[in-house]
Amino acid sequence: MPALTRRVVTAGLHVADVLGRHVEAIPPGQGLALLEEIRLTVAGTAAATAVDLARLGVRVATVGAVGEDALGVFLRSTMAGEGVDVMGLAVRTERPTSATMLPIRRDGSRPALHVIGSNAAIRADDLASIDLSDVAVLHLGGTCLLPGIDGAPSVELLRRARDAGVVTTMDFIPTGSPADRDAVLPCLPFVDYLFPSEEDALSFAGASTLDEAIAFYLDAGVSTLVITRGAAGVSISTRASRDMRLPAYAVDVVDTTGCGDAFSAGFIWGLMDGADASEAAERGLACGSLVATGLGSDAGLNSAADVARLRAEGVRGAV
Repeated sequence: MPALTRRVVTAGLHVADVLGRHVEAIPPGQGLALLEEIRLTVAGTAAATAVDLARLGVRVATVGAVGEDALGVFLRSTMAGEGVDVMGLAVRTERPTSATMLPIRRDGSRPALHVIGSNAAIRADDLASIDLSDVAVLHLGGTCLLPGIDGAPSVELLRRARDAGVVTTMDFIPTGSPADRDAVLPCLPFVDYLFPSEEDALSFAGASTLDEAIAFYLDAGVSTLVITRGAAGVSISTRASRDMRLPAYAVDVVDTTGCGDAFSAGFIWGLMDGADASEAAERGLACGSLVATGLGSDAGLNSAADVARLRAEGVRGAV
């Protein structure tokens, strides 16, 4: 029997998103607003990234927690149907499945109404049980919103992955709490590729410029800093080469939900193929741009062929 290819493991946030478009305002009282579309989708920095990876043809498993409810069933069954190994996605009875309501504006932006739920029920033993023997890339997504594993459990997982020769990637979602630093900073010396958005990168670092933020994360121990900048593309920095910029694709934006997770998936897909940071980021940019063309984290990106088509035919924006 031929050996299985090495895989990716994503760990962290799993969320059910309910999205509606377009929402101009919330009606007062018992008022009614008619929308063009409402969808229920798999979301979260671990879950959406895993689904996108599966669609790109990458063998992927995910680790986290859902509730014992209809949304939990939806997340587990939908991800399994996409080809994601969900054996590590625990069902916890004490909390509901994490969920977000997202009223999408016409410019693609959206406020969020969120229930933390089962993401607070992920435990250290969930991470300790991850078998890294056939893992090529470990992606930790959602640090700062994972109270059960933020800090020492996440550091130990990243340290164990590094010792096993696994490439480590990470995304975090700062809340503005003083606890954020205790959650993120001890992880960074064990992170090969960090994927913050520009807004999160600046706010967490307390920086007013990209240069200041880049220096902060590299000094904190990150090997390669990859800052996603929305329509402006991406900035890639290492100690040897800082702030290399690549443009995004010019697309008709419907919804920006999940674009960062799609970028992470495309970048990791590139790493799995042996690509350097620049080529991996090019794939990530194409994936993120595709997802922006539809409603929800799973929109626009169905296969590697979609990425190839956009890269061949798409129009690039400005950096």
